[in-house]
Amino acid sequence: MKTSAFSLTRRHLTGTAAALTAVVLGTFGLAAPARASDATTFVKTFGGELVAIINSNASLDEKKQKVLPLLQQNVDIPEIAKFCLGRYWRTATPAQQKHYVELFDHVLVNAVTDRIGDYRGVTFAVTTSSPAPEGGELVSAKIDRPGQPEADMQLLIANHGGPKVVDMVGEGASLRLTQRQDYASYLSRHGGDVDTLNSALERQLANHH
Repeated sequence: MKTSAFSLTRRHLTGTAAALTAVVLGTFGLAAPARASDATTFVKTFGGELVAIINSNASLDEKKQKVLPLLQQNVDIPEIAKFCLGRYWRTATPAQQKHYVELFDHVLVNAVTDRIGDYRGVTFAVTTSSPAPEGGELVSAKIDRPGQPEADMQLLIANHGGPKVVDMVGEGASLRLTQRQDYASYLSRHGGDVDTLNSALERQLANHH
């Protein structure tokens, strides 16, 4: 597809998915903020489970099967999807919203799991935790990947019935803010019609290998 709307998740996750797959992996309200101790414990536990899978001798397909439920249980994909649609969420019909969230789930999970095979011997350490200006807790971590420079990233954790990841910040860029800007640009060129976005996501998934 010529527009950047669906290279966008893949493009941005080139940086952040590396960190996400190592560590985990006025807006649309974050519910109750996660406490620092809860958020830190959550990231350490979630990250430890993912790193164990990534570093295992299992086949790539087996790793993807194990990582998938971890992502869906611990990353608030519906909340991220809603945020990324921005003001167009309010103009979309309930049917469009539902279909969009389902597609976004698959796009994001594919972008993350596609990179699992790129890493082995990964380690990470949680470094700091601080309250986020918009609510929630920002947990910082350092990721060590053999043969590559040490990477820094932050996970925004909110309490949505328990701690969950609602954003990933890597190389100074927020996944959900970048995604929302790209979606807004795409939709502004297509009359704000969420069906065009859903169709583009469907094509991206159909072409996924």
